[in-house]
Amino acid sequence: MKYSRLAVTALLLAGAVPAVLNAQFQQPTTDELNMTADPKAPGAAAVYLYREEVTDDMLHYHSVYARIKVLTEKGKELATVQLPYLSGATKIDDIKARTIHSDGTIIPLQGKPEDLLAEKSGDRTISRKVFNLPSVEVGSILEYRYQIRYDDNRYSSPHWEVQQKYFVHKAHYAFTPFKAFLKGNQNETSHYLIDEDGNAANTLIWWHILPPGADVKTDAVGRFSVDVIDVPAIPDEEWMPPIQSLFYQVLFYYKSSRNSGEFWLDAAKRWSKEVNEFAEPTKQIRDAADGLVSSGDSDLEKAKKLYKGVQALDNTDFSREKGVSERKQLKLKAAKRAEDTWAQKSGSSEDIALLYLALLRAEGLQAYAMKVVDRDEGIFAPGYLNFHQLDDNIILLNNGGKEILLDPGEKMCPFQTVHWRHSSAGGVRQSAGGPGAATSPLQPYTANTLMRTADLTVDSQGGIDGTIRFALKGQEALRWRQEAVKNDEAEVKKLFDKWIATMVPEGVEAHVDHFLALDDPESNLLVVIKVQGAIGSVTSKRLIIPGLFFETRSHHPFVDQEKRQEPVDMHYGSLTNDEVVYHLPAELSVESTPQDTKIPWEGHAVFVVKSQAEAGQITIARSLARAFTFAKAEEYQSLRDFYQKVAAADQQQLVLTNAPRATATPAVKGN
Repeated sequence: MKYSRLAVTALLLAGAVPAVLNAQFQQPTTDELNMTADPKAPGAAAVYLYREEVTDDMLHYHSVYARIKVLTEKGKELATVQLPYLSGATKIDDIKARTIHSDGTIIPLQGKPEDLLAEKSGDRTISRKVFNLPSVEVGSILEYRYQIRYDDNRYSSPHWEVQQKYFVHKAHYAFTPFKAFLKGNQNETSHYLIDEDGNAANTLIWWHILPPGADVKTDAVGRFSVDVIDVPAIPDEEWMPPIQSLFYQVLFYYKSSRNSGEFWLDAAKRWSKEVNEFAEPTKQIRDAADGLVSSGDSDLEKAKKLYKGVQALDNTDFSREKGVSERKQLKLKAAKRAEDTWAQKSGSSEDIALLYLALLRAEGLQAYAMKVVDRDEGIFAPGYLNFHQLDDNIILLNNGGKEILLDPGEKMCPFQTVHWRHSSAGGVRQSAGGPGAATSPLQPYTANTLMRTADLTVDSQGGIDGTIRFALKGQEALRWRQEAVKNDEAEVKKLFDKWIATMVPEGVEAHVDHFLALDDPESNLLVVIKVQGAIGSVTSKRLIIPGLFFETRSHHPFVDQEKRQEPVDMHYGSLTNDEVVYHLPAELSVESTPQDTKIPWEGHAVFVVKSQAEAGQITIARSLARAFTFAKAEEYQSLRDFYQKVAAADQQQLVLTNAPRATATPAVKGN
């Protein structure tokens, strides 16, 4: 029996721009040459007139062909074509390209494409061939084709990105798999494929998201094809889930599993075995755990102390991963077991998470690992048969029958908190009954709070001076503490100043004076900010200033977007409370204040504004509780209506009259 190892080029092919083996360039039509805009893609910078990709594992090639119409200046960016490939394993050849002007003039590509090193990871080197189509104008048609060849011992199950950044009028995809997966006696072979785990690949599986009416078709021999027309551009909407998990695509796999359920069960078992081997509570680990806890501690107290112990280690994902020579000089080695990470007092986020698991088990606590997708990168797709879509380890601790979710590999993350990227995230987990699929719980909105208070003195000409205080808990506090791990405090102050500048009114300067508890994740993060400048507009009789001090320059999401194609993912729920006190001079009296307001979106969010005027001062309070994290596209109109009302309420003004006050100014409600 002979075998061939599977190719590792699928992800590289996914990023390439499309064309076809031995394809002849097509004669443009008069309509294509004269096109100045596309009614099917209003406002588009460019459109694909035609795309084609062909993969043939019998002949070991992947070919790509594209015809693109440039409609605006921005569309001319497509004249630069970058083709990634795996050096040594694949090569790109037979590159042909030309530009066709709107009058039919043809300018062929001259010269050789440039080879660039893109990145190096371990023993893999990813390079790029780059070429620029000549003499590109608005109205030009760009046409090119090329081949990616891989050697006779490699096979490439393709990844077709059917949906692109630009509208596609027509596209064709074709795949001829390895001979053993074709039908007919003439295709019988003694060769077989070995997958990445060393198992014989006996199944060809595909996963797809396709436009309505399109499907993966198979002919009598076992060759695959997809044909599509009028494919819209990949959406570019505010607060989308990771788009790579949502756009139209087809992925093929040579696997040893018969179906996705079998694949994930086998993969979870292998992962769980590796976790248990790494996190074995050896004598060194038991000694380390005993040194961190006290004999009288409760299970929860032990878990907290062990958590603090691993959080104190050097997490190389947040500091600086040491190079080979430096590691050799320091006598450091790659961690193969938890005790290596402990001995070196340093490790990656994954190493530290599994070290924490080992320490918990060393103290007799029931704890399990869970591996989840990074929600900032993707959505767990069980039909996508790639275990590497799962990114990060988190830990589940059983405390008195209740599971606590912990994120020890996330630097500065408080005990019993996880980074939002790891909440409501799909993946696999260990349990007493064995490994299986799971989703981490969603955090309550009350876990993520921002309290903004301002104590401000205003003069009759709108001059302002005072102090702002921020109190942050949850995700925003975690974000700033992680910035402090990577930067010194002076740099963090500069970054925080930029953030404040997006909130305070124009003409006001706000600068951080100092932080409190910046290095203590178990406490609220406090920030004291000094404020001065000029606010509002002055007339002969009135001073008009923004009523909602922190929202005058805020960008309200969804207000300008009329329709929605994709779901909304706002990362995490949150609660923001503001209280602004304006101290007024004797010559200013309150004429009107922001109107008391309550805007509910039942079961999702609520917005409240309250004003209270007294002698010499006025207090304006604002609260936005957003209990939802996700919203379906069909909920968008309700969501947009809510945010439109919030945006309107945030534009209310405080009107002060420039005249002597009475001895006592009564409370005034907004009008």
